[in-house]
Amino acid sequence: MPMTDTARDFDFHLGSWSTELSRLVSPLSGSTEWAEYRGTTVVRPVWGGAANLVELDVAGSSGRIQALSLRLYDPTTQHWSLHSASIRGGGISPPGIGQFKDGRGVFVSEESLGDRPILVRFVISDILSTSVRFEQAFSDDDGASWEVNWIATDTR
Repeated sequence: MPMTDTARDFDFHLGSWSTELSRLVSPLSGSTEWAEYRGTTVVRPVWGGAANLVELDVAGSSGRIQALSLRLYDPTTQHWSLHSASIRGGGISPPGIGQFKDGRGVFVSEESLGDRPILVRFVISDILSTSVRFEQAFSDDDGASWEVNWIATDTR
């Protein structure tokens, strides 16, 4: 099946970026302590643009985060699946599935936090040629409420 414009949704993110990241230290615990990180994000196309690989490398007073995200496009559903891995984890998280609509990407996965099931929502917004915002939120009530726990801004 030929690639559509939807298959190029992430082309805006290709290349090297400076990343500022804030992470909630203890999500879904009532904590309001955030950790700050700075570093880089590099995004490379693979499979002729039908997928891309994201390398995040940030550090701060709480340590270093090195992570990968493989974004795969499904031409049948016209949805993306986002698969993430951390250098600490040794595995790949369940994929966030979603798409872009009206300049905003929303991707949702079913995961766990410790032994409790949660939903994870990843939102990509404020997309400009020189910056983009990423926000992750968790829900332990099947999406009735969300707690933001990860905010990153990439700038060129």
